[in-house]
Amino acid sequence: MFILFFVLSAFVRRSLLIILLSLSFSLNADWQQPELSHNLAAVKNIIPASDFELQNMDEEKIKLSDYRGKVVLLNFWATWCPPCIREMPSMQRLQQQIGTKNFKVIAVNQMEEIDDVFIFSGQLEKDLTFDILFDTSSRVSQDYAVRGLPTTYLIDKKGNIRYRAVGGREFDHVEVIKIVKQLIAE
Repeated sequence: MFILFFVLSAFVRRSLLIILLSLSFSLNADWQQPELSHNLAAVKNIIPASDFELQNMDEEKIKLSDYRGKVVLLNFWATWCPPCIREMPSMQRLQQQIGTKNFKVIAVNQMEEIDDVFIFSGQLEKDLTFDILFDTSSRVSQDYAVRGLPTTYLIDKKGNIRYRAVGGREFDHVEVIKIVKQLIAE
């Protein structure tokens, strides 16, 4: 009986230790996340951005060409993508810093339901004021050769793709703000 108690006691102690360590790691999971970059790759051969029409959260149809004359940050994302979620606050801050007169952030969600994204956005610390559009068939992401999420394009006022980024970014970084302001000034 004593041996059985000792074995069970050791098993319980190890189990508790494993549970406590896992909780500690999951609560501090940020250590597992790489730093978000701020680098945007300039596109060597400037090409026109493909126009598209998608629904927003209010089920209104929005065209990319509606924003011709503005610099557009076009971001492809999903709620299940950790770097997508991590970069969203910086996209909101960037739009707030630059304003919407000459600049627009558009986040194109990949293959998720409006209700699911609505619930997700309601759980964020701050409301997102930029447009969230829905690419339910992934047609637009195919047109833009999106191979991984998040993927972001910076489109100039004439509708040309000028910069690209694959992976999470800190979009309100001083270097990104400088690039956006340069494109606005052109």
